[in-house]
Amino acid sequence: MALFTLADTHLSLKIEKPMDIFGSRWRGHDEKITAEWNRVVSPDDTVVVGGDISWGISLEESGDDLLFLDRLNGNKILLRGNHDYWWNTPKKVTDFFEASGITSIKLLQNNSYVYDTIAICGTRGWYSDSANAPETSDYQKIVARETARLKLSLDSVKDPALEKVVFMHFPPKFENYVCRPLIDLMKEYGIKRCYYGHIHGIYALAPMTVFEGIEFHIVSADFLNFTPKEVPILTTLSEF
Repeated sequence: MALFTLADTHLSLKIEKPMDIFGSRWRGHDEKITAEWNRVVSPDDTVVVGGDISWGISLEESGDDLLFLDRLNGNKILLRGNHDYWWNTPKKVTDFFEASGITSIKLLQNNSYVYDTIAICGTRGWYSDSANAPETSDYQKIVARETARLKLSLDSVKDPALEKVVFMHFPPKFENYVCRPLIDLMKEYGIKRCYYGHIHGIYALAPMTVFEGIEFHIVSADFLNFTPKEVPILTTLSEF
């Protein structure tokens, strides 16, 4: 058994949304995901999918994409990205899963999951800096909401012996930009590892950086050549 993560699958099996307009690396990316995912992930493994899962704007439009993920090896835990317009209330989504025969997918929203010695926590996040956020958005309001959601996720972990690992769609720290409320919350809870996606088309980045004692790992699908990245299970926190 192993834990993996991959963000930004950007599936569009039912609607016309070719991703190769963003570069040749994206050509046939759903086939690449299938091949690489099933090569490294076994049926007993778990994969955290870090947002921007489907281009569909409703559950019905995203149904084929979600079934696609369901058929891949392992269990999947999904968190929302900025393009996941199909994402509805957890009850409506899980009801849709049940009606569609989707059995291997769970949602990460205001909650957490235990995997071995890890507590899987997370939220979508938001743009690292207000200058990068859409002009129509209320940056401060959304950051406050996402910080509250991450706190709910972290607070849902009841076993203090577990290492809380954070998964987000947006990077809370990227280059010179810092989302201070999210970073401060992670420091308050002793977070040492954060995995994020959202960043595309920049392939010379370091796969991991450290900021204020936290490791930040980029796991955007195109950055990883569509291969899920293993999240190491540490025996004790002293291994950091």
